[in-house]
This record gives sequence, C-alpha cells and structure tokens, in this order.
Amino acid sequence: MSNKKTCLALGCASAIILLGAMAAKAQDLPMAAFLPLEAAKKIADEAMAKCTADGYRVSVAIVDRSGSTKVLLKADGSGPHTVGSSTGKAFTSASMGRPTADLAALIKDKPELAGLRDMDPRLVILGGGLPIKIGDALVGGIGVGGAPGGHLDAACAQAGLDGLDG
Repeated sequence: MSNKKTCLALGCASAIILLGAMAAKAQDLPMAAFLPLEAAKKIADEAMAKCTADGYRVSVAIVDRSGSTKVLLKADGSGPHTVGSSTGKAFTSASMGRPTADLAALIKDKPELAGLRDMDPRLVILGGGLPIKIGDALVGGIGVGGAPGGHLDAACAQAGLDGLDG
C-alpha cells in the first residue's frame, strides 16, 4: 500500500474511533428534568383563576429550577408589592424545595435558623410558595402574593398545581 493510501486509511480509522468515543461520551451526559413553558402557564392560570374567584387581587409567579421567572401574572388592581412577593416565594420554594410556609414555621420553631432569611436577597419566607415537581424531580416553584394571608396565597398556588394534574 502506498504512503498516501496508508495515511488515508489511518486517518479514517482515527476519525471512526474518535466519533465512537464522542458518541459514548454523549450518552454519559447527565439529563435534567425541566418545567415546560406550557405547564408553567397552565399552573399560573389555574392559580390566578382560584384567587380571582375568591375575590383576591394577586400576582402569580412561576420560576424554573434555577429561579428564573418563566411566567408572571399580575391581576388588575393588585398591589405593586405583589410582584416581588410572588416572585420571591416562587424562588424560595424552587431553591429550597419546600413550601415557604414550612420554612417560616421552621424558623419560628428554631430561631437559630433565622439566618436562612439572609442567605439570598431573593428569598421570601412567607406562606404562598410551593415547589413544583414532575414525578420526583424538582423543576421549579410557584409563588402567590396579595391575598389577605399566606395560607390563602398557598391555597391558590395549590390550585395551580392541582390544575396541572387535571
């Protein structure tokens, strides 16, 4: 075999080996669950519908697992503070993987954990935030702000999550 043919054959063999190795590495890449936009919109719409039906003018925020806002709804006549509170509650639930009311109760019961409030300026530890899970995977958070009580915000958030299942 001539030198040119040998080099060409070795080059092709090397390329095949390299492509095979790259394909094997691609199979080893980690896969992550995510919150689809359509699901986020449905959750937000259901939560807003519940609060509106109950007579509350609120904001509803949906964030993805990283805390980035995917959906934000602000009801006509809702207070300007509701945007920040709903987004903060959603961020907190996505970040901590727990309902914000549970975190508030934890801090009340264990005052030494009050520093949780200062971990990140985006955290809002008031009732009304719930984690969003698909199966066992935490994919985001929902926050509702503006009803006259965190338990009422949380009820609207839960209606949003329940609407995704239905």
